Amino acid sequence: MSAVRGWCPGALRPMESGDGWVVRIKPPGGRLMPAQAVAIAEAARRCGNGRIELTGRANLQLRGVTPDTHADLIETLAALDLIDPDIATETRRNIIVTPFADGATDRLAMALAERLAASDLSLPAKFGFAVDTGPRPILRDVPADIRLERDPTGALILLADGMSQGQPLHDVAQTVELAAWFLQQGGMVAGRGRMAALIAAGRWPDADRPLSRTEAVPEPGLVVQGALVGLEFGQIEPDTLIAVAQAGPVRLTPWHMILIEGAAAMPALAGLILDPRDPRRRLRACAGAPSCPQAHAQTRPLARHLAALLPEGAILHVSGCAKGCGWPRPADLTLTATAQGFDMIRNGRAGDQPVRRALRPDQLPEVI
Repeated sequence: MSAVRGWCPGALRPMESGDGWVVRIKPPGGRLMPAQAVAIAEAARRCGNGRIELTGRANLQLRGVTPDTHADLIETLAALDLIDPDIATETRRNIIVTPFADGATDRLAMALAERLAASDLSLPAKFGFAVDTGPRPILRDVPADIRLERDPTGALILLADGMSQGQPLHDVAQTVELAAWFLQQGGMVAGRGRMAALIAAGRWPDADRPLSRTEAVPEPGLVVQGALVGLEFGQIEPDTLIAVAQAGPVRLTPWHMILIEGAAAMPALAGLILDPRDPRRRLRACAGAPSCPQAHAQTRPLARHLAALLPEGAILHVSGCAKGCGWPRPADLTLTATAQGFDMIRNGRAGDQPVRRALRPDQLPEVI
């Protein structure tokens, strides 16, 4: 069975993996200025193995960092204003911001980060906040415990994940107060816990404001804010990131896409997915073996091999183990590697009950 760590890597607290340390960078507001993006790309080659990954929480991960190169990387990130003062602050600042944020949303996210930094809350390591205050929410399917949204009238609301109503948001301090309420209600046990589980157990905060209908996640293409481009498995090469940065600031998304702010045309760069119909847009996979010591098999080569066989619109998730780090959400088809072969799950997550067990890779084209 795969070991469940219960926390995600950070910059100050990297995680050991099969290809070295994994270092996660949390850009404030999910936004990188061109100079920051270029410096990260250069640091990925200098301090790691050159692999840059976009995570499901709209952060960046550098792989292959070593104890000898970590200090250099931290110094680089500190000079870019991309480092928190300590591990506790870094862990609390688990905020995802809509990539289509306007100035008001950015200011709200910044105020929330400052409030969290000033607090002494000891929250579960994966406890997160979503600042989703566009005209309609677009991050509802992205894991988060406390959400900042707008109701149908456009007024700001605060939403505990799992609730069908929110409460009026007058001050960002209410967000930290709701996180404190979660702890007071016993939402954290042995260092873990999620808001939705607490709500499902019948502990409800005050709430009386209706929720807005969600906005559909856009596909690669030009949008009002710039050019939205896809990344296979969320990976981007250093040279590609440097080239992208020449076009403008970069917003990270939780959908294996980045937004190039202000771009008036789609960039013709190697490694980017520009066509919404590209089957790679529907593939999800973790690093797999040998990069991850928990993985029982390679994942991404198998996902590529099966891509053309997928029904139109279906999402395929190939996971190296039952933890499902590469896609912690349901998929139309999930293949979870085990010591005996691949388990097949339909409309579920990597750790859910399979409909078929111990399948060999050569059997998969016949059964999907």
